[in-house]
Amino acid sequence: MLSEGHKAVRVLLYGRVQGVFFRDWTVQNASRLGLDGWVRNRSDGTVEALFVGPDDLVDKMIKLAHVGPPSAKVSEIECTKAIGITPKGFVQKPSVNVHESRN
Repeated sequence: MLSEGHKAVRVLLYGRVQGVFFRDWTVQNASRLGLDGWVRNRSDGTVEALFVGPDDLVDKMIKLAHVGPPSAKVSEIECTKAIGITPKGFVQKPSVNVHESRN
């Protein structure tokens, strides 16, 4: 269970977000903010992340992700509440193969 004033958010980023240093950029920024969680590429061309930490810092990271690194072009961000069970620190996870379709 998360402490009061903390939250966990699963984020899906759409647009030109792969091959543009997005995962490394996310690890650097989330670590600088002291967030826990992870980031990974998905086979559908999106980037997925889990941000866990104080409400204001998670919100700040989501705002930063709207812009991303200089070569990225984020067209959409989808955020959903998450449980937030993750080890301390922020890491890059291996890519995942997904079979989801967006309607």
